[in-house]
Amino acid sequence: MEKMSRVTTAHSSAISGRTMFCHLDAPANAISVCRDATQVVVAGRNIFKIYALEEEQFVEKLNLRVGRKPSLNFSCADVMWHQMEENLLATAATNGAVVTWNLGKPSRNKQDQLFTEHKRTVNKVCFHPTEVYMLLSGSQDGFMKCFDLRKKESVSTFSGQSESVRDVQFSIKDYFTFAATFENGNVQVWDIRRPDRYERMFTAHTGPVFCCDWHPDDRGWLATGGRDKMVKVWDMTTARAKEIFCVQTIASVARVKWRPEKKFHLATCSMMVDHNIYVWDVRRPFIPFATFEEHKDVTTGIVWRHQHDPHFLLSGSKDSTLYQHMFKDATRPVDKANPEGLCFGLFGDLAFAAKESLISSDANRKPYPGGDRRYPIFFFKKPDPTEQFAHVSSALSVFETDLDSNRMDWFVKTAQLYLLCGKPFAELCDHNAKVARELKRPQVSTTWTMLRIMFSDPANPTTPGLNHSKVGTLPLMNSFNMKEMSSGLGPERGLERGKGESRQDNIHMEPGNLHISNNNEGCLFGVPSENEETEGSEGQAEYMFGDAELDDDDLYSMEHENTTEEQECTLPQEAFQLRHEIMDNPSAPEHLQQDKADSPHVSGNEAEVTFLTPIESFSLISISQPLFSPQLPASFFCPIVREMLSYYAEQGDVQMAVSVLIVLGDRIRKEIDDLTQEHWYMSYIDLLQRFELWNVSNEVIKLSTCSAITCLNQASTTLHINCSNCKRPMSNRGWICDR
Repeated sequence: MEKMSRVTTAHSSAISGRTMFCHLDAPANAISVCRDATQVVVAGRNIFKIYALEEEQFVEKLNLRVGRKPSLNFSCADVMWHQMEENLLATAATNGAVVTWNLGKPSRNKQDQLFTEHKRTVNKVCFHPTEVYMLLSGSQDGFMKCFDLRKKESVSTFSGQSESVRDVQFSIKDYFTFAATFENGNVQVWDIRRPDRYERMFTAHTGPVFCCDWHPDDRGWLATGGRDKMVKVWDMTTARAKEIFCVQTIASVARVKWRPEKKFHLATCSMMVDHNIYVWDVRRPFIPFATFEEHKDVTTGIVWRHQHDPHFLLSGSKDSTLYQHMFKDATRPVDKANPEGLCFGLFGDLAFAAKESLISSDANRKPYPGGDRRYPIFFFKKPDPTEQFAHVSSALSVFETDLDSNRMDWFVKTAQLYLLCGKPFAELCDHNAKVARELKRPQVSTTWTMLRIMFSDPANPTTPGLNHSKVGTLPLMNSFNMKEMSSGLGPERGLERGKGESRQDNIHMEPGNLHISNNNEGCLFGVPSENEETEGSEGQAEYMFGDAELDDDDLYSMEHENTTEEQECTLPQEAFQLRHEIMDNPSAPEHLQQDKADSPHVSGNEAEVTFLTPIESFSLISISQPLFSPQLPASFFCPIVREMLSYYAEQGDVQMAVSVLIVLGDRIRKEIDDLTQEHWYMSYIDLLQRFELWNVSNEVIKLSTCSAITCLNQASTTLHINCSNCKRPMSNRGWICDR
């Protein structure tokens, strides 16, 4: 019988080569290497070839796709080369067929047997490691079939009673055992002598399990990889499968292969997104031990060149290349890792890590009493430095802050007590200012008060029923205190009142109305009553409206032509004593000067004081109205408020920035770009969730107008529950396990 010409290498000779690659005719789906590591088979939808592994290059030896119109039997999803029979191959076809190939056939077509018992695509084929004629397959139809190559049909069918089978692997140490992985996240372990029921089943991943691999040396270790981006190592020797290692990768794991002669090393590749091949030390799962970065598209198949040689790795990819990687040429991510680190804690503590060599001179630092436990104290042989993680020791220093000086109680209380909606704007500002004042935060309290003054809508500054020709428009007098105005005046500047007369009529001015009440303890524009002593005076200061006492109705019903009463109720012309003579002072209006000399209330040194009637005094106030606008537009304050919010945010008080942003709403929102608002919201929500203030966090999210923030509480949460005993997913019918 004619056999294919092959390059054979003795098992005792060392494998040699270099990092090299070759271009394929089409993307590869899977690869497999022969027993003596001299040839590799590459299979895909449009490729099925055998390449020889020579010193410097790949050499194509055989194309198994023959015929003018190759059938779907040549379209392969998986391929495996028998490790005992050098001429035997098996492929899993996309049409559901399992095909075996005999390379010793003299004809061009090497197809040997064809099994078409699966109804859907076959995902995986696997030869028994010691039994020549036993072949196992797993299909998308949820069934696994065991074939005896000496027979025309399968000898056993295993039903996982689940979704599609993604991988099947015979155990290397247990003759009758194989493992199967499923799309529902389960892993089943079977005995080939009992096709009716699996021996054990456990949930390994939260999603499809794409691959598995038995450890070549430790009979109880099974590695699995899934869509959840994790590689897990399970101890199968216990009564229940026990997870002993877990590696978190950055993409779905498509292939996993234990590294020969290295107990804790395994290689993985991704199904999508990530094109690199990683070699992990499962004891240090946070950073890859080595990385191969040659492929430009997704890696679809990986295999170690020889089962006893850890230095050569073969890979195929969708970029239509076949690579041989030398381990010494791999990238070591740990060499690029930064051994220094700096981090602030939630309460202001500072943690700092640095190389021990940098701080070894610190005499105050005590070494760790247990020493470095990552490596044994004694070695029987000197370890290869290329097979060890870079030995970099970092020392961690923690600088704690005074808890009392950095307590965040104020943050929690403020978040719980602040009102952000549900009341008028002025009430919200007043309430929040009160909260800040009670928490001894005067600057924040003042800020809320100023916001109320800036953005509150003032009432109508004129009083209904008063003639504008008589009273005029009044400015905001509640911020103007007549008591302060008269504080520097001597007794000669006060208004005198006749003996036996009492003052009952008092006028109170508000921003939007004019109110006159009968109250002996009242005041006019903040002027104290006759029972109070004026600051800077030696006696009591008396203020008079005239000789006759007026009721509220009498004062409101005054007519301008009632000159007798107008002249009897007078006010001083000058509120403050002039320090020097003003030469260019214009003369007062004539109607203010006509009775200056003969007023009944002028005597002695007070001859220079001018008295006005109440209506005339109102007219004087109305003269100054154009100088003081009663209201500024809200847009006038927007730049100031924007700078204020940025200041609070830069100081770390995003709580104030977000709270003001919500309370002001459209008044200020357009002045700040959306990206900045989103950053403030995210920072504040993160702080609220750290303090477990879930209700406040949800309220902030609900009140936000940023689309990126409002969608945070729109996402659904899925809760997966497994039985604590058998690890099976709980059914939707209740909380009791079916078993």
